[in-house]
Amino acid sequence: MKAYIFPGQGSQKPGMGKEIYDNIIESRNLFNKSNEVLGFNITNLMFEGTPEDLLQTKVTQPAIFIHSVISALTSKEFKPQACAGHSLGEFSALVSTKAISFEEGLRLVSIRANAMQEACQKTNGTMAAILGLENKIVEDVCNEIHEVVKPANYNCPGQLVISGEYNAVEKACQTLKEKGARRVLILPVSGAFHSDLMESAIKDLKKGIDQTEFKEPICKIYQNFSAKPVKDPEIIKMNLLSQLTGAVLWTQSVNEMINDGINEFVEVGPGNTLQGLIRKINPEVSVSKI
Repeated sequence: MKAYIFPGQGSQKPGMGKEIYDNIIESRNLFNKSNEVLGFNITNLMFEGTPEDLLQTKVTQPAIFIHSVISALTSKEFKPQACAGHSLGEFSALVSTKAISFEEGLRLVSIRANAMQEACQKTNGTMAAILGLENKIVEDVCNEIHEVVKPANYNCPGQLVISGEYNAVEKACQTLKEKGARRVLILPVSGAFHSDLMESAIKDLKKGIDQTEFKEPICKIYQNFSAKPVKDPEIIKMNLLSQLTGAVLWTQSVNEMINDGINEFVEVGPGNTLQGLIRKINPEVSVSKI
C-alpha cells in the first residue's frame, strides 16, 4: 500500500515551483490563482526570491503549500491510499485529498502563517533539535522545568525537537547535554512553534476553519496531533487547531501507517526531508518522490 506525505516549514528553496510552472501548462492556473487569493505575487518570490525572502513565515508556509499541492494535483501518479503531512503539510494533504478546495486551503494556510508570525512577535520563544537521546529522557527534562518548554516534533528515533520560552529551552539544552545528548542545536526559527506560546494563534485559525467547508477526504489522513487515521471532517478540524500548540507526532504517525499496511511512502513537494526521516524510522519500507 502507498501513502503520500507532504513536508512542512524548512523545505523551501529558491526557484521552487518554477520547473512545474514552465513544464506543466495546467499548473499555471493554480499558480496564478495563488497570487489572487493571497493578494501579493507569491509566485515571483517562489521563482526568483532569495533564501531570506522565503524565510518569512507568511511567505514560507503558503509557498510550500502551493508547491506541494500543485505537484500532487498535476501528477498522474497521485493515487493515495493514505496521506500525512508534517505540520503545515497536513493542509497540503487535505487539499490534495479533496477535503477542502485549493483556494480555501491556501486561505487557511495564510491565516495560520500570519497568526503564528504574530504569536512569535508577542513571545520570546525558540526551538532546539536534540539528537541521540531517548524520548522519555527529553520529556522528563522538559517536565522538570517550570517555564514553557515541551517536545514539539518527534521526527525520528533519536531526533526530537523541543520548543518553548528561550530561557527554558536553553536550560533544557544544558541539562540534555549533561545527560549525554549527541548534539543539541538551537534552531534558526522565529518562534516556539507547536508549544503553548502559539495559543494566541488558535483564535484566528478557528475563525477561518469555521468559515470553511470541509468534506470527507478520499483516503485516510494520519494527523500530527493524534497519529491516528481520520476521515471525519469534524475531528480533522479539531486536530488542525490542536496541532498549533501540540507536538507533531511524526514518528508515531509513520509507524501507525506501517502497522496499517503501508509499505511505500512518496514525498510530494519541495525537498526530501521526509524521505530521510522515514528511512530512519523504518529502513525496510520504500521511499520515493514526485
